[in-house]
Amino acid sequence: MKKPVLVIMAAGMGSRYGGLKQIDPVDQEGHIIMDFSIFDAKRAGFEKVVFIIKKENEADFKEAVGKRIEKIMDVAYVFQDLNNLPEGYEVPEGRVKPWGGTAHAVLSAIDEVDGPFAVINADDYYGRHAFETIYEFLTTHEDDDKYRYTMVGYRLKNTVTDNGHVARGVCELNEAKELVGITERTKIEKRDGGIAFLEDDGETWTTIDGDTLVSMNMWGGFTRSILDEIKAGFPAFLEKGIKENPMKCEYFLPSVVSDLLAEGRATVRVLESEDKWYGVTYKEDKPVVVAAVQALKDEGLYPQKLWD
Repeated sequence: MKKPVLVIMAAGMGSRYGGLKQIDPVDQEGHIIMDFSIFDAKRAGFEKVVFIIKKENEADFKEAVGKRIEKIMDVAYVFQDLNNLPEGYEVPEGRVKPWGGTAHAVLSAIDEVDGPFAVINADDYYGRHAFETIYEFLTTHEDDDKYRYTMVGYRLKNTVTDNGHVARGVCELNEAKELVGITERTKIEKRDGGIAFLEDDGETWTTIDGDTLVSMNMWGGFTRSILDEIKAGFPAFLEKGIKENPMKCEYFLPSVVSDLLAEGRATVRVLESEDKWYGVTYKEDKPVVVAAVQALKDEGLYPQKLWD
């Protein structure tokens, strides 16, 4: 088997937060959230990381992140580009938003990944356990009569912020802990002592159990097959999306996976994590993350300086 690769989606500029948020330190040593993910990934066995970035951020990103990580991992860079479209398609006039943070981003890595891989967001803290379980799966499972994928699911209550709403993929599982479907909820927040979501453009809040498993975009157990499927499904997505919502339609990884599940062509094992997710969705989240990182160091889960 080929060694698993870690793919990190770092093309998002953090529109709600301002600035290149992946490069904002979360401790006195100057580490960013991604340092902890890479540290955990390396500890779990990953040796190569592919960064998906925007071409215009290349110099900043290499200076702030790449140079440091190149010393301890095999590093590759790929660029997410709005104009990276199948033949015969073009960007609708006036559109500047990328084609979704996930499926289109991952498609950018198609030339760098030819074996099993895990994919994560740059600016989310996933916890050591998640990388260990996903690496173990990647090194023990292969596609057979179906694609055999996996993802790490988190308890919704461990992934919400006090400072606004978040988007999460709500998971539906069968008894074998396999994914049956995933529903993108773009507006989930703490309300009246519980957690609730709003349907797209709706006005009625619906409560949701805090123990519900959600996707934090930590997908793994992916083989090269998912890249081919994303590529194959892109024209159909564009046909529909450009007609219905040309400025904002997004190509989400969970919807590609959901289609494969519905067609009976793939299974997705959901590995449950009880770890708390940390991320800076809003600038008010940062002090919470800084305090959490220090607490994790104090517990001995990380050294004060990761790369010394």
